[in-house]
Amino acid sequence: MEILEPKNERNWKIAKKRASFKRNAMNWMVINAFLWFIWYIGDQHDAMGIPWPVWPTVGWGVGLLFQFIGAYNGGNQSAEEREYEKLQNGGR
Repeated sequence: MEILEPKNERNWKIAKKRASFKRNAMNWMVINAFLWFIWYIGDQHDAMGIPWPVWPTVGWGVGLLFQFIGAYNGGNQSAEEREYEKLQNGGR
């Protein structure tokens, strides 16, 4: 029987954020491909020369970008943790 080590809470939260981002990115790709396919086989009437699937693709993409930044922001430390470390090291 394998004994599981207790999870590091901070790493577990980071892992959950990254897994959530990956699921949402896959959903974004599949659903937007479907929307563009519908547009392609349809009438392709555009408003002001812009295909209608641009709007959900860009809108959802911006949200996905913010989720990416939250999941992969490098240090993965909160602002409070960074400020605390500065103070501990004698910084202002």
